[in-house]
Order: sequence, then structure tokens, then C-alpha cells
Amino acid sequence: MSLTRPPGPLAGQSGAANYAIDGPKHKLLATPLTRRVRGELGGEVVIDTEGAFLLHETGLSPQLYVPLDDVRADALSRTDHATHCPFKGDASYRTITVGDRVAENALWVYDEPLDAAPWLRGHAGVYLGRLDRWLDEDDEVRAFPDPYHRVDVRRTARTVEVRARGEVVASSTRALLLAETALPNRFYLPREDVRAQLRGPADTTSFCPYKGTASYYSLVLDDGAELADAAWSYEDPYAESAAIAGLVSFWGDDVEISVTSA
Repeated sequence: MSLTRPPGPLAGQSGAANYAIDGPKHKLLATPLTRRVRGELGGEVVIDTEGAFLLHETGLSPQLYVPLDDVRADALSRTDHATHCPFKGDASYRTITVGDRVAENALWVYDEPLDAAPWLRGHAGVYLGRLDRWLDEDDEVRAFPDPYHRVDVRRTARTVEVRARGEVVASSTRALLLAETALPNRFYLPREDVRAQLRGPADTTSFCPYKGTASYYSLVLDDGAELADAAWSYEDPYAESAAIAGLVSFWGDDVEISVTSA
């Protein structure tokens, strides 16, 4: 995300810099993922590779590619589906089948990639969600972190006030500021500093490859109104974001966050 989304250098937009990057407006960059990557379907390993890479493409999130030779050949079948990319070429698709488990069109392959991207030859892009399980070395993951993306958590004594429809629902002088590449700063507050009732967790969840799985809560206002999914918390975040465990952050059209210094 840091390279291909503003203000990253491959985002396709000029920023505050004293240089220009030569080349086409739409840029491609392959970054080796120098770890063992395995994908499972139906309880069996169908992808096992140490040769994966992340493809960074202007305006898009990084995409995992694996050597086609590292996909279990007996589980692969070519389908009639095809797509065209003006920057990479014509893609053919592969379905992966293990027993009664079918991951339809889970892989795409540029059999004859354009001259601008010859290193795509022999590799397959993967729809991660179409397989059952992924291992990054021996840790189970749902996505693969972008090496150019960073998350920093810092203490702040500034007053962080959260209002929902004008009502103060939280106020804290001991919040944590989470700064994440190319995204707005988020403030995480101790639950003791939340005045409004948090109802949940809800069925809604989201996943971040840098923080983990977030649980969502509704905010219950004094008048009984309930703002669904207006707050979230990482109960068991990844080690690099461990400081925000159990703290609460807020967002939404009806939520306003103000930060003031002493």
C-alpha cells in the first residue's frame, strides 16, 4: 500500500518531491517474499513455495504470485475463463480441486505476459480467499504483509474526545495513536474512558495483516439510539500491534473525533 497508494512513489500522482520516476504512469514492481508460503484446500497442501513474490501495481494493493511449478499439478485444471490486463497481458485461469473441495478459478496465469512484465511468466496470481488456509512459514495468516507498509503505536497525553451525534461518548488523556502507512491516524482508548455503552461484539469482523482480526461494537447513546459497528477493538492483535489489545477505536458518519493539546 505504501508504494502504490498516495502519497507513495508508485501511486501515479505527483507529491512533494524533487525527483520524477521515469517510466509508464502505471507501474509494476515485484518484491520477493523470502519465506515459505503454503496454501491448503480440503486439509491438503496444494501450494508450497519459497519463490513467491508480491506484485505492487499502481493504485492496487499488493498481490501474491507463486511459481506455477509449486502448485500441486494433479489438483489443477485449466478453465475457459480469461481476462485481459493492458499492463500485463491475457490471463488464463486454473481451478484447484481436492476431493469434494473446489476452488474455482483460484489462480490466474499470464502464459505470454507483455514485454514489460516478463517475470510474470511461469507464475500464478492467487485469490487468497478461495483456499481454506494459508501458512507464512508456520504461522497461519489470512494475508501477506506488504514489506513497504508500517504500523507504529505511540502513547499520547493529548485529550482525545469522541462525539456521536453531538453526545460525548468517550474522552481520554491516555489514548494510543496508531499511525499506519497511507491511512489516517487512529486513536485507541481504554474501555474505562468510554462513557457510552458498547453493545457486542457484533457479527461484523475485519482482518488486517498488520494488526489481526477486529471485533466490532454498537454505540448505545443516551436517547437509546444505537450506532452499529461504530467502535472496534483488537482483542488479540499481532505482536507488532500488541499495545492496542483490548482498547477501543471509533469511526463512522455520525462519529466525530477531536484531539487537543494541553
